[in-house]
Amino acid sequence: MRFINKNIWTLMAFAMVAFVAMTGDACAQGTSGIMSLVMEKLINLFKSVKSIVFILGGFGLVVVAFLAIFGKVNWKWFAGLAVGLAVLAAAGAVIKYSTGDTTQTGRMGDTFSSSGV
Repeated sequence: MRFINKNIWTLMAFAMVAFVAMTGDACAQGTSGIMSLVMEKLINLFKSVKSIVFILGGFGLVVVAFLAIFGKVNWKWFAGLAVGLAVLAAAGAVIKYSTGDTTQTGRMGDTFSSSGV
């Protein structure tokens, strides 16, 4: 009983996460309604944030490259920034693959194309 009293908030949070995880796809799919509207807004937010991060990351990559050439920063910073931008570029494709989304191609705006072009 003491364990439950000390960890009641942790147990409640775990129960809530388990409930949300087990509700299934029926809560998130549909052609109309609040969930489709939220999904559209999140996709638009993801695309916008990704564009801003690519612009700032590109400038940052150039600056860190010059600083690394002149020995002011470590080359690991340059490699970390480059790998981070590559992961962001592939994020849309990873999300599409992991969710099994075949009906809405290209909505996440991934930089890598699946057609090989």
